[in-house]
Amino acid sequence: MPLEREQRGMDDEVIDDERLETALGRAWSDDRGWELLTRLTELPHRMGGSPGERRAAEIVREELTDAGLEDVEFQEFSMQYWERGSTEFAVLGSETTTRGSGSEEREAERERGDPESGSTGVDRMFEAIALPYAPAGDVEGPLVDVGYGTPTELEEVDLKGAIAVASTTTPSGQRFVHRMEKFGHAVAAGAKAFVFANHVPGQLPPTGALKFDAEAAVPGVGVSAETHDWLTEYAKRGARGRLRVDASTQDGSSQNVHGTLGPDTDEEVLVVAHYDAHDITEGALDNGCGISTVAAATSTLSATEDDLECRVRVAGVGCEEIGLLGAEAMADAVDLESIRAVVNVDGAGRFRNLKALSHGSESLAELADEVTSAAGQPVVHETDPHPFSDHWPFLRAGVPTLQLHSEPPEGSERGRGWGHTTADTRDKVDPRNLREHAMLTALLVRELTRTDVPRIESDELREQLREQEYEPGMRAAEVWPDGWD
Repeated sequence: MPLEREQRGMDDEVIDDERLETALGRAWSDDRGWELLTRLTELPHRMGGSPGERRAAEIVREELTDAGLEDVEFQEFSMQYWERGSTEFAVLGSETTTRGSGSEEREAERERGDPESGSTGVDRMFEAIALPYAPAGDVEGPLVDVGYGTPTELEEVDLKGAIAVASTTTPSGQRFVHRMEKFGHAVAAGAKAFVFANHVPGQLPPTGALKFDAEAAVPGVGVSAETHDWLTEYAKRGARGRLRVDASTQDGSSQNVHGTLGPDTDEEVLVVAHYDAHDITEGALDNGCGISTVAAATSTLSATEDDLECRVRVAGVGCEEIGLLGAEAMADAVDLESIRAVVNVDGAGRFRNLKALSHGSESLAELADEVTSAAGQPVVHETDPHPFSDHWPFLRAGVPTLQLHSEPPEGSERGRGWGHTTADTRDKVDPRNLREHAMLTALLVRELTRTDVPRIESDELREQLREQEYEPGMRAAEVWPDGWD
């Protein structure tokens, strides 16, 4: 009998491998991910809370159901819907500042807009776009270049009543400083407005939320790298800027799409990917690639469903770009103690090499390395935690989280690259990356159903974030958890 049990176990393992190999073989030619990406990027936009985002959710539900996900349903949640209006950005007074004379006359001309003076008071207009949750406003003040917008740089300038101009990138050798941190620090220092200047060339003003799910204190806009070059010049000359933002924030709603695979167990592995995108772009890389990777991985998991040792819940979540709102709603709706681990697919499928962010979990780092090494695929590791994606509501509650991203080509500019700009389009995506990352995602999820991963202690997580000097920025962005003081 013992020999028969041992033999049966070996036979089962062979069957499991054959089933898996068949599913992975099919995945090499599966265009499911590319087809979903195409349908999503054909929409006018997928801004959180918009009709376009709702249509995207319906498409995701269709694709996940077709991939084999069961009991797929919507989860509605309320949110603050921000709608973009028009934006104007002008540099004032640069000519008079350079000449060093006539400033009083020029100011009077500006105020009255005297046509006989030959001046309307506007020296130069620049293209700018309002950042989500920017309030409507008409603001004028001196332009102040704050470099990368780090706390050290902000301490060296006077921002009271000024318009702060900050780069989208961060100095080499430092952790990446998020836009919301820079904005929060600038407002705390007295800035009347915030200009977020792209470091990637191409006349590409960037977008990105100033705050989570609430109107910000002051207006903020994005400008291109080319405009940034001029703004730093005008700031040196002592010029003033004027921002006019027409935008609105009102009560709205959004939705998550989720269903399950595998056995009906008390525990489950949760796979999330956001399907929303900003309203200025197709959102192919961020995060059309992520949700498309998940759809293709779902097909492989469905084909090997009998091999899963606990339930898998797959969720396409909304409103990530404006506050992780869909992930927050999911975290509120599930029993967090029953979640064995979360796999957040945000950034996978974009570039060749998969990047695994284990967010302080050594066990997840080891698992990711073992699974990808066995598959003969390189993986780039990042072990330090961060709070700016859909894993965060779960991580701060102690759930181990693995974020799947991808590493840009060597020599690429640091930061989002094409993300959050009009250049985030489908032509930037290689379908081969979608297929390969979908297979790796499925293998990682499959292994997580068979592995117990230790929980993340809140004290340990807090100290790791403090060691990376996240606390001041998270407080400035108003995302430092209550009770962590």
